[in-house]
Amino acid sequence: MTREQTTALAALPAGCYVSRMIARHADGTARATTRASAAGVRWNLRELYAGPTDPALERDLAAAREGVATFTATWRGHVAAASAAEVRRALEDYEALLELGQRPGFYASLLTAADTQDTVALALEQRTTEAYADLRTALVFFELELIARDGAYADDPALADCSHFLAQIRRFRPHVLSEPEERILTRKDLGGRTAFVQLYDELTGAFRFRIRDEDLTEGEVLARLHHPDRAERQAALAALLEPFTAAKLPLTAIMNALLLDHRLDCELRNHADVTHPTHLANQIAPEIVTAMMDAVERHRPVIRRYLRRKATLLDLPRLGIADVYAPLHAAIPPIPWERGRMIVLEAFGRFDAGIAAIAETLFASGHVDAEIRPRKRSGAFCAALGPSQAPYVLSTYTETDRDVATLAHELGHAVHYSLARRQRPLHYEPPLVLAETASVFAEMLVTDHLLATTPDPTVRRLLLVETLDEMYGTVFRQHALTRFEIAAHAARRAGRLDHDRICDLWMAEQRALFADSVDLDPAYRAGWSYIPHFIHSRFYCYSYAFGELLTLALFQRYKREGAGFVPAYLELLAAGGSATPEALTARLGFDLRAPAFWDGGCAAIAAMVDELERS
Repeated sequence: MTREQTTALAALPAGCYVSRMIARHADGTARATTRASAAGVRWNLRELYAGPTDPALERDLAAAREGVATFTATWRGHVAAASAAEVRRALEDYEALLELGQRPGFYASLLTAADTQDTVALALEQRTTEAYADLRTALVFFELELIARDGAYADDPALADCSHFLAQIRRFRPHVLSEPEERILTRKDLGGRTAFVQLYDELTGAFRFRIRDEDLTEGEVLARLHHPDRAERQAALAALLEPFTAAKLPLTAIMNALLLDHRLDCELRNHADVTHPTHLANQIAPEIVTAMMDAVERHRPVIRRYLRRKATLLDLPRLGIADVYAPLHAAIPPIPWERGRMIVLEAFGRFDAGIAAIAETLFASGHVDAEIRPRKRSGAFCAALGPSQAPYVLSTYTETDRDVATLAHELGHAVHYSLARRQRPLHYEPPLVLAETASVFAEMLVTDHLLATTPDPTVRRLLLVETLDEMYGTVFRQHALTRFEIAAHAARRAGRLDHDRICDLWMAEQRALFADSVDLDPAYRAGWSYIPHFIHSRFYCYSYAFGELLTLALFQRYKREGAGFVPAYLELLAAGGSATPEALTARLGFDLRAPAFWDGGCAAIAAMVDELERS
């Protein structure tokens, strides 16, 4: 992969997607019970290594170094004249080296996600990150020689199952530099972008959040934003923002450094727009993203209608920012871990027994970490090393319906990765714009299952509100985050941004999203600083909106066709990254360039708002 392809997920485990950083619990009592409910539901990482001092880890690091030396001696300067069969052998060796080289760092990143303050794990992560950077630096020549070579060889039958990868790297040809320059850029990232990302993670991972006399983790305080008591929600918002506001000096410096780093990188690589590297890595035409973003903007009045209706249902004159995710009812029964697990498995099984079996295997083999504990990374993600290894899921289970949906979301990613294990490593990873498809679809399966098994109209309205909360968060909020990120990059071109300037840009996008439907708390000016996507993976956020609207189209097709739709959907997931999103979705009859396609997804959201307004 080229640098643009790899930096999109910098500082995350390979194949790691950070999901919406939102969870819920009903009250303090429910939160306390979760410590027993999901206690012990932790990763078993022994499939990777027995521990951070496992000799196998050092052997893998050494084998990767030796493999790189052999590969370099064999192929440097020889790719241009190699036959198609020889290029195929080189690609197979290249894939094996990348997976071997990533394995120690992948393991270390999971250790630090499990405990962000574990000094042994942090040291191992730093060491393995540097080792993998050395490996990538040494291998820079290979893709450069492939890119420089005449592309006709890609049509050779010997390279048929490599053709998509070869076609994609050629798209970067106008933006790659010489080998010495590429090596320098790869190395300097260790003390540049990668260091700033690590600083952000360590700094914010040490934050503690206090509500009255209670110390909470970030996941727990985010959950309080779903508390039925408005005063509790407002206290949670203040507690969440307080340490981020107090740390505005380093957080502003980190943001400025990363904005500048990306601008300089784009200038060096002749990208006309700061979003262009992300579009290239996502294998998506910019005009498709524009069509999607424009459709969301056209339909902002829809989500404002929803927020006004929700205020009425909550007996409020207008929602405050702390009320956006408020539950409709004061008493939401807790869902213990085992029941939540079964809801997900039952929902998956109604769709396809095979995907339920994949999820069950992940539970049984210790590939899910769900317990609440201090120092654990907040939020949720699914991480995958490659086709040779089953993926891992992290969440924080606090016994709420939102936690069930989050679990389904991450297991949807895991199903996607598991089905794509039939692909070769270079075609394993789906582009970001498709990466959210299976996860969002999995959440919809859970909602559909609950609607099918719960005829009570009051419960139906509750589920409808929660679904629309999800649509707001995934489509409209993520769109606003993307607009903010674009605005911040544009403003940084004129010089360093102070904290107030970044906050002004943030609030401008929030006002554009909400208009008069939500009152914005002045403390929310610092809301940008707790969004890790801006730090970890620039312009990641539009992939959520893309994935949600695409998945709405897929789910509508499923509701029309029933079981007949299942094989086509599973084939879409099994394709991994072996074709462009446009080509894969065209097999299902979708035209991503058509504004009407995106309007259709937004219309499905509008129909749900209409139903809620009638209730």
